[in-house]
Amino acid sequence: MDNKEVELLKRALERQKKARQQAEKILEQKSTDLYETSQRLKEANGTLENLLSEKVSELDNVFVNIIDPYVVMDMYANVINMNTSAKEFLGYDHTKEQVNLTDLVHKDYLQYTAESFKYLLEVGTLKNYRAKISVKNGDEKWIEINASLIYNTKREPIGAQGIIRDITQEMEIKELLEQQRKQLDIIVESSPLGIILSVGNQIIKSNRIFTELLGYTEAEFKTMKFEEFSKVIEGPTANEIITQMSEGKIDKDIVIKRYYKKEGGCLIGKTSVSAVRDYKGNLKYVLAMVEDITREREAEERLNYEREKYASIIANMNLGLVEVDTEDIIQFVNQSFCLMSGFKEDELIGKKGSNVLRVQNKNVLDKENEKRAEGESDSYELEVFDKTGERKHWLISGAPRYDNNKTLIGSVGIHLDITKQKLLEFQKEQLVKELEQSNQGLQEYAHIVSHDLKSPLRSISALATWIQDDYKDVLDEAGQENLSLMQEKVASMDKLIHGILEYSTANNSALDNSKVDLNEVVESIKESIFIPEHVAVVVPETLPTILADRTKIHQLFQNILSNAVVHIEKEVGLVEVLFVENATHWQFSIKDNGVGIPKEYHKKIFEIFQSIGANERSTGIGLSIVKKIIDRYEGEVWVESEKDLGTEFHFTIKKEPTNLNS
Repeated sequence: MDNKEVELLKRALERQKKARQQAEKILEQKSTDLYETSQRLKEANGTLENLLSEKVSELDNVFVNIIDPYVVMDMYANVINMNTSAKEFLGYDHTKEQVNLTDLVHKDYLQYTAESFKYLLEVGTLKNYRAKISVKNGDEKWIEINASLIYNTKREPIGAQGIIRDITQEMEIKELLEQQRKQLDIIVESSPLGIILSVGNQIIKSNRIFTELLGYTEAEFKTMKFEEFSKVIEGPTANEIITQMSEGKIDKDIVIKRYYKKEGGCLIGKTSVSAVRDYKGNLKYVLAMVEDITREREAEERLNYEREKYASIIANMNLGLVEVDTEDIIQFVNQSFCLMSGFKEDELIGKKGSNVLRVQNKNVLDKENEKRAEGESDSYELEVFDKTGERKHWLISGAPRYDNNKTLIGSVGIHLDITKQKLLEFQKEQLVKELEQSNQGLQEYAHIVSHDLKSPLRSISALATWIQDDYKDVLDEAGQENLSLMQEKVASMDKLIHGILEYSTANNSALDNSKVDLNEVVESIKESIFIPEHVAVVVPETLPTILADRTKIHQLFQNILSNAVVHIEKEVGLVEVLFVENATHWQFSIKDNGVGIPKEYHKKIFEIFQSIGANERSTGIGLSIVKKIIDRYEGEVWVESEKDLGTEFHFTIKKEPTNLNS
């Protein structure tokens, strides 16, 4: 380090020493000023305390008899003095502990308290300051304070004084009333009834429902009188009700009024009117609650109309009407019952029904009376003797009878004389038995005839064959042809007899139901019937398996397919077996491209012995058997065809038939 650098450092150190000495002088001067200021503050505080003490002493003499809590505080809210009531109320004693009133204020009211104190400083007084505070034991209290500033001789504020009033109970009551008012408002606005509050004849309040009922706003209602939008149709007028309520004669009343809507139309309202009185019993308000009973009134009017209408019908209807009590004592009968029984009304009223009418099957009647006692309705038949002693059969529909309190008081019965029907039913049963015997005889006869007819036919066929074999060298061509024609006629006759036998038994034999695969059925038919070489029978889509009698279903499909394959004259013949599944039925279609069927034969072909043209291969029985089988399966059969345009046979079979053995 050279001499120049050393010289520079010495100068810097000298400057630092001078600066430090200057700073110490400044600090010493400031300390002196601060001490003097502190002394002046002590003197000022002493003076303030003396002044406050003087004021408090003066105030203590003035407020010594104040019952309410009384507090004096300085400008920082520190308590300087308080009376005994304040000590008891707040739980604090300023002579034993420091009390700052701001610390007692609830946090929700701190901002309000600060603003109130500012107002006190500006105005000098504070009236009706209300806030929530916490006293020493932790309880929350509502208080009201009226306060004023305390000034020194120079009119400078040095503190404040105030009287505290405990309004906790008042605030709780106010809060409870507010809650109740809100609850009441909710109830009023949520009520299904229209609610109106009025003074005299002037509306002052109406709820939402009432405004919606008539279409006026609440403001509009306040400018209207009741007679402007309503009219009494049952009961006293509004003025009469108000007069009687004002005189103390009534507190409640009910009237029926017609209310007119703003946009037109009207409604019927059941109006319940109540008096609202003050503590002296004077009428203050009138409360009206309106229930829309338009539909009820309309229903009541319709009911009265229906009651009158049906009362006339009941009195004159052909059905006998009887009302009895729980002991079977007749209470009411109509004219038709008198005619049915042969008794006059006065001979029946008050009498026990089962004794007067001499019921034959009383056990049935006793059971039915037990059902009525349990509240059940039912229909049943009775055998009775009328006044002349003639046996009658009655069909009765009985039901329990109740009073307005839903207490069982008896029963009511509608009586229908079915004596003639019972006679017809008996005759029908006899006819059914005879028919069953006749059908059985016919079946036996059909089998006998079939056997007896086929026997000579077989003999004729055999003889024709023998003649043709034995005399083939003798007979000329015409003779041979005649013998061949004879054989064909015999075959046709045999086929006809077989068809008649099948037709006669199609509806009589019980069905042996099982799962039937229709694909197997069609294949079996293709192998057993004659199908020309130019004709193809196809099944484009796999057929379903159904619950049915295999033999009948085989017979059904075979008869339709046999007809289809032999009536195709085109070079390439096609027969298709199709199906569609419906909700309750299977629908099948057998389509061919054959000669077609003229429309005039579409229904006729399902009748027995009806065939088209002169084709001797057809007996006219096959499709009639198809119709019978489909009827047993609760289905339908129809044909769609035109001459030379092919034929479509459609038929349906119920998936779960109910009359399989009928």
